[in-house]
Amino acid sequence: MPFILTGNVGSATAATEIVSNSLRFEDSNTPGLVRTPSGAGNRKTFTFSTWMKRSNLSDTIGFFEAFGSSSARSLFYLDTDDFLHFFHVATNQAWTSSAKFRDISAWYNFILAVDTTQSTSTNRVKIYVNGSEIQYSNYDTVSQNADLEVNNTVAHHIGRRGANAKFDGYLAETVLIDGQQLTPTSFGEFDSDSPTIWKPIDVSGLTFGTNGFYLDYEDSSALGNDAGGSNNFTVNNLTAIDQSTDTCVNNFCTWNPLIIRTGRTAVTFSEGNLKAQHNDTGGPTPSWGTFLLNSGKWYWEVKITSAGIIYCGVWQPGYNNGDVSDALDGIVVYRTDGNKQAETAATTTSYGNSFTTGDILGIAVDVDTGTIWFSKNGTWQNSATQSEIEAGTTTNSAYTGKSFATNGIVPSVSAYQHNGNAIVEANFGGGTSFSISSGNADGNGYGNFEYAVPSGYYALNTKNLAEFG
Repeated sequence: MPFILTGNVGSATAATEIVSNSLRFEDSNTPGLVRTPSGAGNRKTFTFSTWMKRSNLSDTIGFFEAFGSSSARSLFYLDTDDFLHFFHVATNQAWTSSAKFRDISAWYNFILAVDTTQSTSTNRVKIYVNGSEIQYSNYDTVSQNADLEVNNTVAHHIGRRGANAKFDGYLAETVLIDGQQLTPTSFGEFDSDSPTIWKPIDVSGLTFGTNGFYLDYEDSSALGNDAGGSNNFTVNNLTAIDQSTDTCVNNFCTWNPLIIRTGRTAVTFSEGNLKAQHNDTGGPTPSWGTFLLNSGKWYWEVKITSAGIIYCGVWQPGYNNGDVSDALDGIVVYRTDGNKQAETAATTTSYGNSFTTGDILGIAVDVDTGTIWFSKNGTWQNSATQSEIEAGTTTNSAYTGKSFATNGIVPSVSAYQHNGNAIVEANFGGGTSFSISSGNADGNGYGNFEYAVPSGYYALNTKNLAEFG
């Protein structure tokens, strides 16, 4: 199953300060950044690099484009079949990957390095993913000394390809170098402890050139700020809430759109896979997280945006051989009616207060002891207290002694007979699609939660997973 155990998840040893923030794009909001240079730079030689975590599949998503007109464009994008392309429209020339890039739990580093002055035609355009040049299914030969649209006096867009192919996901450390064709080692390196993991390095010392830029997305009041100079971008339909700490050095859990209960209508995911709208009118349809937890103590929050009939908690993929035809097999949850439920539909017990639209639920899980607690708007249910959770006292927990470590668990929300009226928004610590009025971090300083995180419990990210999972 496609959980966080696969893909380039971000190095657990990389320094957090190298990349502190990303920017979350929701395609239905028509988001983007745009800048039109006042003068032309080097249109023959340039390098573009960005880190990307995508949120959906089978959709054309553009992340960089220089647009003069429909017949004068240079664009870098993923197509509906998840192949990577660079396309120069004026001469109808394209460079296409032979591999697909489909992992929605991973961060990718995409680099486009161009120098049309090169005498060897195959050196004029190079595309790299995670430190290595791609294999091409199509490689056209651009004329020597040809001018492309990048660095021309045309609109340069981050987060789109044309009017309709808008980006959906997260971007971090987005860089354009005007005047140099650089190799991947200018932007990243392979981790010394995990040599298959490509991680970012500090790029602030690079020479960006006349029209180059470095977008670090660190200023929430000026998300288009050029940290490498003064080539700032205009921001369209992106606000401070779209700034995230889910980055290529510390990857956070999201909902997983790749796993849907057998025979059910797909859940509609949005806002970087943090928001889930459940559409089925039949039995329970779940949303499951991208992290598989086999040990450790973890905390996250879920806001009920539209109530319906909702079961919130965890799912055990190993329970009943990982059967996804029944969303109740392996669940351990707190329900809208205030009851708790575990493993099967028959096991329903009075537990706490009912919850509804606008409420925020907290989930604290000790995987090693198989114990789970739930809170509603900061109040732990069943008379549990934060101090006893921190002390490991399980008397007032919802459940204890479950086979969490044996089966593994993932965050879970299921909705029953909802017809689009059950909407939940997760806060796993990397950012939210809803406003936080307070702000609480875990003991490692990660997360921005509405309510206090019990001491010894941690946000769901790869740094914490490497240390405590």
